[in-house]
Amino acid sequence: MKHILILFITFCFFSCGNEKVLQLPEINHSKITDIDDISPAYLFYDLEKDSIELNRQNLISTTNWLVNVDKRLTLKLVIPQIKFLQNKKKRAGHKKEGIKNYYTCNDTSRKNLGFIEFTETVYHEETSANYLSKLSNINDSQNSITINFDKNNKITIVNGVLKSNISNSTKENLLINLKKLDTLNGIIFLNFDETLNFQDYISYKSLIEKADLTETKISNNEFIFN
Repeated sequence: MKHILILFITFCFFSCGNEKVLQLPEINHSKITDIDDISPAYLFYDLEKDSIELNRQNLISTTNWLVNVDKRLTLKLVIPQIKFLQNKKKRAGHKKEGIKNYYTCNDTSRKNLGFIEFTETVYHEETSANYLSKLSNINDSQNSITINFDKNNKITIVNGVLKSNISNSTKENLLINLKKLDTLNGIIFLNFDETLNFQDYISYKSLIEKADLTETKISNNEFIFN
């Protein structure tokens, strides 16, 4: 794939007679920098209407999907569209082994594109507490660590073993705090306030990817709460 040195992407739709601008979320030192065999989708932000517009006309089910999401969009607007795309790919008649889904980002450290995979991510529009209360396997609940990413940069960590053990964290200290909670068979559930914008979401996801955990796993179930 050709590298594009950009801070944002501009798409022109001459048939509509207007120009749409999509601002990619920014990350530093992305783990994934190059992807072949791709097709794109675009989630635009309509500033005047504070709404979302999905363009998926170029998607091909047998390719890796690059989903370009405007960083100004809130998770409340983005996640239903992402779930729609995920379901569309699962139901596709023609499939290819090994193809994946990625969010496209602007890697400021490399001044190039970077990517975050979300192929196996399952989005729930509820809290992890509600989700865990429905599980028959009590160990999943007992060994859980819940991280809540709220608005105003508030981060809360809840230890499932000691439910009274609730602590606050920051972006700067989060990885240190998680390392202290790295225990055998532990599992981390990520909860995101639906009012967070996509830039906030990608920043937190990129940070979590850097966690140095040997025993605890990060669940592929993610939760969007109001």
